[in-house]
Amino acid sequence: MPGRGPALPGLAVPALALRAPYDREKDPGTEKAPRKPRERRIDSPPTEVPVPISRQREKVRFASGDTTCAAWHYPGTNGGCVIMAGGTAVTKEPASDLFARRFHDAGFAVLAIDYRRFGESGGAPRQVVRFDDQLADWQAAIDFAAGLPDVDPGGISLWGFSLSGGHVFRVAADNPRLASVIAQSPLVDGRAVAPNALRSMTPLALLRLFGRAVADALGGLLGRPPLLVPTAGVRGAVASLTTPDAMDGDRALDPDHRYPDWDRTVAARIALRIGGYRPGLHAPRTRCPLLVVVCDQDRTALPGPAVEAARNAPDAEVLHLEGGHYAPFLEAHEEAVAAEIAFLHKHLAGTNAAPGGGDLT
Repeated sequence: MPGRGPALPGLAVPALALRAPYDREKDPGTEKAPRKPRERRIDSPPTEVPVPISRQREKVRFASGDTTCAAWHYPGTNGGCVIMAGGTAVTKEPASDLFARRFHDAGFAVLAIDYRRFGESGGAPRQVVRFDDQLADWQAAIDFAAGLPDVDPGGISLWGFSLSGGHVFRVAADNPRLASVIAQSPLVDGRAVAPNALRSMTPLALLRLFGRAVADALGGLLGRPPLLVPTAGVRGAVASLTTPDAMDGDRALDPDHRYPDWDRTVAARIALRIGGYRPGLHAPRTRCPLLVVVCDQDRTALPGPAVEAARNAPDAEVLHLEGGHYAPFLEAHEEAVAAEIAFLHKHLAGTNAAPGGGDLT
């Protein structure tokens, strides 16, 4: 079953050997027993404004499997590093830019990655989600980040949204020395969310989607190009998701149409696999501090499974936000980013990282 199996081996890579001499450019925007996690709600935005630091970032590549993954590296000042990845087929810029620049202003290094077969990363066939490969990409990113000159290996944190928010449960379980993990609107239990996703489709669209998914899976075995579907669509469309808040993705992640190269399609075979993907089952093995950000009106990943996964983690807290799946990028952005920066600073203090950048509040 995807997402299960032995712990993924580390893919240690000498940082200087694989750091690309790519263009530098400015940011375009600037065994404990399980217990009930701490749950809280944020009712008002913060009044404190972090002192900005340089927003220079560089494009880097690191080895993963038989190819390389592309990433943006924002050098930090406090020794901490946040590795970031987005939801299904969401590339590193729309997935991370809104949060990465705030984490960077607070003093953290950021490594925002494209999974293999997506964005600027290598790998073929394109637009195909393979869970185990993406988990291996996370591991490779951790090993790469640990070798960056501005990063303390004990100060590495993970940030994942939606599908990646589920991945980080498994990755954290296999990497107990991580400083912390943030799972935002995470998809932690495909079996729990699949019935809701199916109800959001019309019968005809559902039949057409699964027909295309079967044809795509069989074609993949024969070496044929993937059969693609949109990652999101309105009810009645043949798309990976047609939940009520799925169509908020464009206005949440690319409201100004700054990412024309972002391919909003995915190989249809994902429809056959997502229902069996349950990374939240790894929550009891997640030893590092975990912040689970749930949106109470989320109709895509659903808040209930994420809260349940947090309850099963040894050291977790839950932040409740009002809104749908993309609320942390929209109306709840200030609440989300303030809580996440505070969480990162809190758990960076327990590492050997030298403090710097924003306030440790």
